[in-house]
Amino acid sequence: MKHIDDVVVIGAGMAGLTAAALLASQGMKVQILEQNWLPGGCVSAYPRHGYVFEAGATTIVGMDPGMPLHHVIHETGMDVPMERLTLPMQVHLKDGRVLNRHENLNQWIQEAESVFGPSNQRAFWEHCYAKSKAVWDTSLNQKLFPPSRFRDVVGMLKHVSLKQIGQLPAAFRSTERLIRNFGLENVPDFRAFVDEQLLITAQNDASEVNELFGTTALCYTNYGNYYVHGGMIRLVQPFIHYLESKGGKVHLRTGAAQVNWKGDHYEIATKKGPWFYAKWVISAIPLNNTLPMFGPRITAKWEKSVLPPAKLRGAFSYGIVFRRTQDFPTLHHQIHLDTPLPHTGARSIFVSLSHPDDPHRCAPDECVASISSHILQADRPSVTTDQAKTEVEQAIVSVLEKHGILNREDIIFSHASTPRAWEKWTGRAYGFVGGYPQYMHIKPWQMKDARLDGRGAYICGDSTYPGQGIPGACLSGIIAVEKLRLDHLS
Repeated sequence: MKHIDDVVVIGAGMAGLTAAALLASQGMKVQILEQNWLPGGCVSAYPRHGYVFEAGATTIVGMDPGMPLHHVIHETGMDVPMERLTLPMQVHLKDGRVLNRHENLNQWIQEAESVFGPSNQRAFWEHCYAKSKAVWDTSLNQKLFPPSRFRDVVGMLKHVSLKQIGQLPAAFRSTERLIRNFGLENVPDFRAFVDEQLLITAQNDASEVNELFGTTALCYTNYGNYYVHGGMIRLVQPFIHYLESKGGKVHLRTGAAQVNWKGDHYEIATKKGPWFYAKWVISAIPLNNTLPMFGPRITAKWEKSVLPPAKLRGAFSYGIVFRRTQDFPTLHHQIHLDTPLPHTGARSIFVSLSHPDDPHRCAPDECVASISSHILQADRPSVTTDQAKTEVEQAIVSVLEKHGILNREDIIFSHASTPRAWEKWTGRAYGFVGGYPQYMHIKPWQMKDARLDGRGAYICGDSTYPGQGIPGACLSGIIAVEKLRLDHLS
């Protein structure tokens, strides 16, 4: 006889884990199907040669009161040990100048003025921070956005405010226009700084990122940034333990293959093992992977929401272990390049270092560096050969030497990965990273709603509203749960 669970969640990334934990807190029996041998998706860590490397995300944001990750942890009572970073990031410009991306807004503005000049820097960053605050103040008050049913609109109107309405025009303006409005378009290095910062959290540049998302993305270092000792997998594990304490389970190496509606429940076929049965399904994997599992009817309905490979970005990832010969002022460094990285077109690299007091990832006199750079999907084939990988590796090491991160002779171990490896690790179509890039022609309310088939299937993750990053993924999971509750439990 079939055992029908309440919910099956497909994918154990932060969106799926968020949805599963919240549903479990409401007394539901939840099963998570994960194709990988480790949970976490883009938020995970893996062992190699006795070291622990980050798989994707390297810093935790979203723990400030009123932000999505804080909300989930508060609702469930989970204990996630983490350490707040004193300095979230440094940005190394081409000419050797270094910006300290202070969390404190006034400190950051003074730093920006010292590098880019005093003209309008304060006005620009105060505007950005105010917008970002408005976005976060709104996010958990509007858990039915974007609306796809009349009941969503009614629910949204109950929580709407003039402050929220006042933010709407910014969704129609680009961050590029914002830069022009403050007269900063011709400030040396400023536009390059903004574009490369936006790539971290919006996967696109100022011409394509709307002001609402752009200001929030630019100010993520002005909120709490945290490090988890032992790697990001230690963020994931409390979610797993919580789910199991509520009678749920994460099934590793159990990728979903097909989802069928059977009148009063779903049948979920897996690629190598058993079938699962549930009243409701939440897909926490990208649209590109989700739609084929639900068949042509759902694919035809949502095919316009799916971004093609040419619109997505991959990444070249490089892990290095080296002898620690200095104390670094911060763990995270974005380095602007004199010339684009070969075979990738990348104009910057992002470097995350292990904490010197973290005994779980390497020895005390060693340091683990997780390095990544963007690859346009059109350039993807050229970086997969052994020769190309070697050339990119050598170029990255030269950059790290130039900016004083390490010396070549201190390298103990290294390994590199291309989008092909990322696709194998996460299962994400084409190996794209960071979620769907922001594009000006896609307004926030045009992003994919959490409802998938109009019955009992939902979707969350970084290819749906609101998009990238741990806060965005968590918020999408919160929204999926809220719409399931509204549709079936209220």
